[in-house]
Amino acid sequence: MPPSDPRAFAAVDLGASSGRVIVGRVTARSVGLDEVHRFPNLPVRVGGTLHWDVLALYRGVLDGLRAAGRVTSVGIDTWAVDYGLLAADGSLLGNPVHYRDARTEGVPERIGRKVPQAELYAATGVQHAPFNTLYQLAAAQGTPQLDAAARLLLMPDLLSYWLTGIAGTELTNASTTQLLDPRTGDWAHALAGRLGIDLSLFPPLRRPGDPAGELLPEVLEATGLEHPVPVVTVGSHDTASAVAGVPADTERFAYISCGTWSLAGVELAAPVLTEDSRAANFTNELGVDGTVRYLRNIMGLWLLQECLRTWRAAGLPHDLGRLLAQAAQAPSLRSVVDAADPAFLAPDSMPDRIAESCRRTDQPVPRNPAETVRCILDSLALAHRAAIEDAQRLSGRHLDVVHIVGGGARNELLCQLTADACGLPVVAGPAEAAALGNVLVQARAAGVIGGGLADIRSLLRATQPLRRHEPAADRTRWNEAAARTTGTKDAVRT
Repeated sequence: MPPSDPRAFAAVDLGASSGRVIVGRVTARSVGLDEVHRFPNLPVRVGGTLHWDVLALYRGVLDGLRAAGRVTSVGIDTWAVDYGLLAADGSLLGNPVHYRDARTEGVPERIGRKVPQAELYAATGVQHAPFNTLYQLAAAQGTPQLDAAARLLLMPDLLSYWLTGIAGTELTNASTTQLLDPRTGDWAHALAGRLGIDLSLFPPLRRPGDPAGELLPEVLEATGLEHPVPVVTVGSHDTASAVAGVPADTERFAYISCGTWSLAGVELAAPVLTEDSRAANFTNELGVDGTVRYLRNIMGLWLLQECLRTWRAAGLPHDLGRLLAQAAQAPSLRSVVDAADPAFLAPDSMPDRIAESCRRTDQPVPRNPAETVRCILDSLALAHRAAIEDAQRLSGRHLDVVHIVGGGARNELLCQLTADACGLPVVAGPAEAAALGNVLVQARAAGVIGGGLADIRSLLRATQPLRRHEPAADRTRWNEAAARTTGTKDAVRT
């Protein structure tokens, strides 16, 4: 396409706290984004169970598509692991349960008595996490909803089904369920059989770039769009789209997709299924164009988001910009916590839990919100460092640079702390990597651009604003702080 004739693509990008519809306008030499609609993603607790308000999310998607105007196609990415159950007539059997709900407590231990963790990892390459789809389904066994279900759709596939009437299971998201073999790209049938999980509930697998149907007449009426509007399968796990949107110019890069979660790792051609990899709690998730996202899940900016919510409710200082400026002046590495501690997974009372962690490890308790913010950012930088060092050791991939994408790329203090902790340069941006990866996979499917991930990344480097953070030379204090998060000198690395 000539530069003067950009095509428009709608990226539906849903995160754990908000959703957006972003229009990307693409030519062979340019890409620009315009956020046309943003809406909240507010979970609802009913009868002791935490649910996603998926109908409100769907309404937000429709409103966003109406605001988008004429587009070439639509692509959807969301968070992973959660799902909706459908009856035989296609109706939804209750709102999907939130991955932070407590229903999976004790389930991993029960599953482990049937299939040891080492066997689970060898079959699926997925890290141990209590919210994995496998554990959610095990927790739901024997419930009226699961017994009545004729179809199970992961969150982006559920929204796609409502838009098109065609059901499918996108591969990058399916690889997070702990039910898929990353070597074959097919379901782990033997494992599912041992655990009594019915894989026939999942519709057929499809890959980024595959067609997913066209908007239904009722959707066209609700959005004002004109027939036909294709829905294109993208990397529907938002991290898969975000990693596709990393503007790397070498294979020797690490990525940190930093938002509510920090997903830190490397891009590989094949999974790493060793026992050392399992012990380090690394996961092998599939990416765009047959890649493997070899990464560790870190609690991420959830820690900061929850603190801000708590302070706002209590009438304490909660302006993020001001707190970050104050945190930059606060003593560095005064107190650090283990950002992977399950104690931080649930919502509510986050400042108190951070303070308790500091007390438990005989470190000074933060005295005010700014010191708490500094503790969080120092701790996240340490967690990023540990993940990147482990990724190099376990994969054999030497790294020259770290790319931080997602909302965390806007946090200059966190980016600089990560560079200092890792001893590697950090390239920050784009903040909208997931939307860009979503849009550019659509544009490639439409023939507006060509090539593979290297070509997509070259276009991003040429068009997106990026910032480079060089590391400080002395890592001594980071080495000492790393030991405090584990209580062992084994954590100290040079």
